[in-house]
Amino acid sequence: MAQTPSNMLPLGTKAPDFKLLDTVTEQNVSLDEAKGLKGTVIMFICNHCPFVKHINAQLVRLAKDYKPKGINFIAISSNDVENYPQDAPDKMKETAKAEGYIFPYLYDASQQVAKAYKAACTPDFYMFDEKLKLIYRGQLDDSRPSNGVPVDGKDIRNALNALLNNQPVSPEQKPSIGCNIKWKPENR
Repeated sequence: MAQTPSNMLPLGTKAPDFKLLDTVTEQNVSLDEAKGLKGTVIMFICNHCPFVKHINAQLVRLAKDYKPKGINFIAISSNDVENYPQDAPDKMKETAKAEGYIFPYLYDASQQVAKAYKAACTPDFYMFDEKLKLIYRGQLDDSRPSNGVPVDGKDIRNALNALLNNQPVSPEQKPSIGCNIKWKPENR
């Protein structure tokens, strides 16, 4: 298992806009349509990554806990599906249904959205405030497959709670660690 860290996009960066296919509804969804009233968490994930599989249940729990508070979650897969067919849109739809995702699971076929966010790994997390300014980028928590640390979403929960309580989000943020995004040869 390769361990690739986040690139740590600068705090304060405006969320790059996008319009991508939601593999569940089979409709195109824009950032403006999917953003939350108080904040938005954008997650770069994929179906086959063991790091993502390890945290899937927590992603659903987070969305269920914070969506009623005005925080929306958006998952994006940007992997090269020619070389990684298990990450193709039809398989993304199956995964979303099997895992109980209550958030859109978008397919970035061109990989341009991943490039705009400087996403490096799966999972890679970006949290934006109500004005779509980046306030958190980093890990979900300290858990990794086989390290024995429980998956609790502590780091993102702390940032979300600070945002909802109108407190500053700590700038001390650890990069996420996961599998590298599977780039198409022309995007490497």
